[in-house]
Amino acid sequence: MSITDELVPILKKLRLSGVLQTLDLRTKEADDGVISHSDFRFRVCCDEVQRRESKQLEQRLRRASFETTKRLEDFEWSFNPKIPKSKIVDLATCNFIDKHENVLLIGPTGVGKSHLAQAIGERACRAGHSVAYVSAHRMLSTLRASRADQTYDKKLLRFTAPDLLIVDDLGLRPLDGEEPIDIYEIVRQRYERGSIIFTSNRAVEEWYPLFLDELMASAAMDRLLHHAHVVVMEGHSYRNPPGGRKAG
Repeated sequence: MSITDELVPILKKLRLSGVLQTLDLRTKEADDGVISHSDFRFRVCCDEVQRRESKQLEQRLRRASFETTKRLEDFEWSFNPKIPKSKIVDLATCNFIDKHENVLLIGPTGVGKSHLAQAIGERACRAGHSVAYVSAHRMLSTLRASRADQTYDKKLLRFTAPDLLIVDDLGLRPLDGEEPIDIYEIVRQRYERGSIIFTSNRAVEEWYPLFLDELMASAAMDRLLHHAHVVVMEGHSYRNPPGGRKAG
């Protein structure tokens, strides 16, 4: 039995599968003189680090629950030239998450708000941040149902714990029941602790009446806008472009 064969069960016990996956290749490189012994040690350690980082990224992307894979590189900026590309690219550095700031993407249907929100979320995952993506309707439905089975605090934690919460399509319909309280509570608990990206068809001044209570609206919006980047996106719908011109 070779030393490599003896190493295999040890590496498995230590959960060093990154080393295990490339051990034969690295050993051959060392035996053939392609790399030195010191390079061999360095490269097998790098293999393990890369495997772990890749696995952690996969877990963050899965837990984010994006609708589809959206990347900033796939966005067609030329379709709606008025979209502030430099601002979006700056947000994609994710510095706003480190500062616990919020982002409001405002604009009509189809201009790319959801795409860009998820693309920024994808960048955040790659930067090592925990992310949760959810439509406003699903989030509020989840919290409404949780009151019935006494799991409200546990379900609320889904939306208050991640480094970045992305809430898509806020304001498509009026809030009712205890939904304004739910929005307020999420904003309150995340204030200066975590970041939120909201997308909405409504202008910011139209958000206040959604809360159905002037004091609650003031308290929620004051916190939300205190550290916020408001990005207004104008232009035509990608899904229904004028004159039949299709986005690429």
